[in-house]
Order: sequence, then structure tokens, then C-alpha cells
Amino acid sequence: MAAGVLAWVSTGVLLHGLGEETDSWFLTGDPLVALGCLTALVWRRRFPLAVAMTIAIVSTASVLATGAALVALCSISTRRRPLEIGVVTLAYVTASQLALGFYPIQSSPGSSWVQLALSALTAGIAVAVGTAIGARRAEVLYLRERAELAEREQNARAEQAQALERNRIAREMHDVLAHRISLVAVQAGVLDHRGDLGAEESRVLVRGVAEGSRQALEELRDVLGVLRADPGHAEAPQPSLERIPALVAEARTSGMDITLTTTVTGTPSDVVGRTCYRVVQEGLTNAAKHAPGAHIRITVEGTAGGELHVGVHNSAAGARITPPPASGFGLLGLTERVDLAGGKLSHHPTPDNGYLLTAQLPWPRPTHEKSV
Repeated sequence: MAAGVLAWVSTGVLLHGLGEETDSWFLTGDPLVALGCLTALVWRRRFPLAVAMTIAIVSTASVLATGAALVALCSISTRRRPLEIGVVTLAYVTASQLALGFYPIQSSPGSSWVQLALSALTAGIAVAVGTAIGARRAEVLYLRERAELAEREQNARAEQAQALERNRIAREMHDVLAHRISLVAVQAGVLDHRGDLGAEESRVLVRGVAEGSRQALEELRDVLGVLRADPGHAEAPQPSLERIPALVAEARTSGMDITLTTTVTGTPSDVVGRTCYRVVQEGLTNAAKHAPGAHIRITVEGTAGGELHVGVHNSAAGARITPPPASGFGLLGLTERVDLAGGKLSHHPTPDNGYLLTAQLPWPRPTHEKSV
């Protein structure tokens, strides 16, 4: 409106003193055409090219519509399409040259070039402003999409971290409780099915059930304490290779028949030793669940610079009792542990109706030994 009023007032000064017919169009027709152009600007985003071309052509009959034509040219320039911008700019400059034909204004021979240059200059300013606005919109849209993508990636990482943490908690809970509860279930099953036990044997089994339950509660409390602690809080010591004999001795007290053979020379890393312990623990847990009364043979052998081999083989079940419910995720979690340690886990039935669980874990030499 400001640009249109400026052009309209300038033309009115030039037309001062002319006839009544010319004054009538200038005061009524010109403003009505400008009002129609301004109204058409409402649809410039829905029909950008059609509205811009219409206003540029119609502005020929209205000096007051010059501002509306510039706004339409600026709006079409935000799309940054050279062909559309060129067509509308040409239409605007042509309309500006023909607009004064509606009024009997005498111009000097060289003034047409000045008028053409002024029209081209105003059109160029409108195109530059529109292109800058379009570039800014594209940049803002790009930044918004980047921010949304970064937020989605952050949410995905948070969900993945939560899933990994849940899996870690489930794995720790299984490792801590499954072995203890399995031994308690085996001892309770023996008490239920063996009617020929003496008083002393029964007392030993009852003490085993009570002791196993107490240790399960203590280990559960330790795990929950670690999970509830601050992120910087040190975790409780994890079992290692040296605790395998104690694990086997504890299982023997519950009535399991176990033979342990170890030919390990040296001390592996904490990760390898802990993984080996978990393999033996899982093998004993599964044997107690699915093969009560079976003979279990455990072998652990290896040396630094090679591999640590661990195997748990149980024969066919020697007694029939109702096994405790199984989660089905023990071997899956153990496979993940072994994979993270860089090893390989295998498990399968044997021809004697038993079951064999083996793992090969890499055991590289310590750094100081390599340097020597």
C-alpha cells in the first residue's frame, strides 16, 4: 500500500489540472483495480504463479496497484524458480511502461528509459528480497529437519540403551538366581521323592535348602544394590576362574556328582575368567534342572597365547523329578557373553542321552610378555 500510494500520489500531481473524465478514472477506477489486486494477494500462496501474473497484467490499468504487483513478484520469488520469476518480472516491467498510457501525460523523449530503468530496479529489489526470504525459509526448514532427526536419533539411542540395560539386568539376575534356585529345587525334590533317607541325610538336605535360599537372597540383594547405586559407584567383585572349584564344591553339597579337571597354566584376564565361570555355572544349572542324578564332568584347560577351553558334560538323568520352570534365556545370554569375549559357544545332546556345553575363549598373552 505504501509503494502504491507513493506512485498514485506522484501521478496525481502530474495530472493536476486535467479534465473531469480523467480525474474520474484516477479517483475511482484506479483504486478499485488496486483493491482487487490487494484482495487477490490472499491466494498468492495457494496459486502463486496465477495470482502473480494476474496482478502484474492488471496493474497496467492502476498506478495504485504497483505495490500489490511488487508483493506478488516478491512472493513468487520465494519459490526460487528462475522461469517463473523471469515471466512475472517481464510482465511487471511491461505493465509499468503501459500504465501511463491511461493518462494524458506528456513525457520527454529520454524519460522512457528512465521509467524502464526504474521499473527494472524495483522489480530487481522485489526479486532479491523474495529470493532471500525463500533461502531463509529453506534454511530454517533444513535446520528444523536436522533438529528433529537429531531428536529421533537421541530417542533411538536412549531406547537402545534402555533395552541393553534391561538385558544386562535380566542376564545378571539369571546368573545370580538360576544356579542357587536350581540347587534348592534339586534338594527339595530329593526330600520329596526319597522316603528311605535317614535323619542325618534329611537334616543335611534341609540345611542345604536353607543355606541355598539364604545365599540366593544375599546375592539378589547385592545385584539390586548395584543397580540402585549411583552411576559412578563401584560394582561388586565379579566371579572369576579361581572360584570354579568353590562353585563345584557347593554343587556337590547339594548331592550332584561332579568331576572337575583343570589344566590351566597362568591367569587369564578378568573378562575371560568371568565368562568361563559363567559357562560352568550355566552348565551346572541346566544339569540340575534337566538331568538330576546325572554324572557331570567339567574340564577347563588352556594357556596364555592360545585359547581357554571349558566343557560341561552331563550323562543321562539318573532320577525323575519334576524340573523347575525354565526361562529359556540362559543359553541365549551365555552366547551373548561368549560373543562379547570374542569366543565361541556350542551345545548339543550327546549319544549317551546326555548334554555337552563347550566354549572356546581367546587368551592372548599379556602385553609385557609380548614385549619381552
